[in-house]
Amino acid sequence: MKESRRPLTPGRRSNLEVSFFRFSFCSQVELESMNVGNLNPSSATVLMVNLDNGLTDSRSRELKWKRIESLERSISPVAHTLIRFSYGEILYATRNFSKGRVLGRGALSCVFKGRVGFLRATVAIKRLDKEDKECSKAFCRELMISSSLHNPNIVPLLGFCIDPDEGLFLVYKYVSGGSLERYLHDKKRGVKGSPSLPFSMRYKVAVGIAEAIGYLHNGAERCVVHRDIKPSNILLSSKKMPKLCDFGLATWTTAPSVPFLCKTVKGTFGYLAPEYFQHGKVSDKTDVYAFGVVLLELISGRKPIGPGEENLVVWAKPLLEQGAIERLVDPQLKFTPKNSKQIARMVEAAAACINSEESRRPDIDQIITIIRGEQPPNTSTLKKSCFPSSGSII
Repeated sequence: MKESRRPLTPGRRSNLEVSFFRFSFCSQVELESMNVGNLNPSSATVLMVNLDNGLTDSRSRELKWKRIESLERSISPVAHTLIRFSYGEILYATRNFSKGRVLGRGALSCVFKGRVGFLRATVAIKRLDKEDKECSKAFCRELMISSSLHNPNIVPLLGFCIDPDEGLFLVYKYVSGGSLERYLHDKKRGVKGSPSLPFSMRYKVAVGIAEAIGYLHNGAERCVVHRDIKPSNILLSSKKMPKLCDFGLATWTTAPSVPFLCKTVKGTFGYLAPEYFQHGKVSDKTDVYAFGVVLLELISGRKPIGPGEENLVVWAKPLLEQGAIERLVDPQLKFTPKNSKQIARMVEAAAACINSEESRRPDIDQIITIIRGEQPPNTSTLKKSCFPSSGSII
């Protein structure tokens, strides 16, 4: 009677290992009875290598399933709140990961534009590098954190895909307006003679992202530190509403302003707080510093690291101390009495955020208060002569 064989499942151990050993043993007996002189020595070697490869593949796949099972258990508390996509859906949505669908690349991930579901809704699909040893941990952390966030200024996570062979994927809502990075620093976007991003929009971004950070630090279920706040991680909707994205480096902390040490410093040079860059010290103040650099970019139109490795913070600090606001502001923007107060508030907030001493750096709620004008500007550091009475800001 022919033996029936059940298909291999993640929870069942394969009989293939026993078969491999039995076949290997019989082959050795047969080889001993053969005339070795007539046998190509490489034949036995190839046979044993193939058997070893089969055994390795079997063990590797079993280990892979165990990792998947562990990952499934880790995300089980929130998995039911998200859409689970199949790998086939991901492949179809991205047109087999077409280069034309690439929205951006990170150190360990790539983001594709895709369309999913019956209504062909547009989404952003983040594919994590499956070769990275920390891929599963990073996926789990980002999924757990992102799924807990519900704020109009944060890009929402819609779903995920787990495939033991093809890797891990996170599916976010697509934001159509592009990144703040493109509006501020892509010179091809702007029409000659007109600002790439009007001041009214820059102020709106400052307020919106400050409120998003405030939500992360004080409004979410647990305090979240983003650790990678920068213009390329700030997206603008079709109505130019700012939204914070990419929680790949985000982490939970026990409470705001309670620091912890991080073994590996990760982030983007130019936005790293001194205590984090030098000592690996992470707290909500890490995000406050990075937001200060973003404010300086909004004000000046300059990159954090300019031509000749010029650091934006190093360039701006003497001007802030002198109260030379007009020299800080993007040349494409001009002052009016109407908007000079908003400029002054943004400058004061930026100066407070980039304080090199963590203990003297305000928390984000204090920064929001300054930007919104809910407390009088610190006029001792802002010279009135810096605000000419003529000119215009769009």
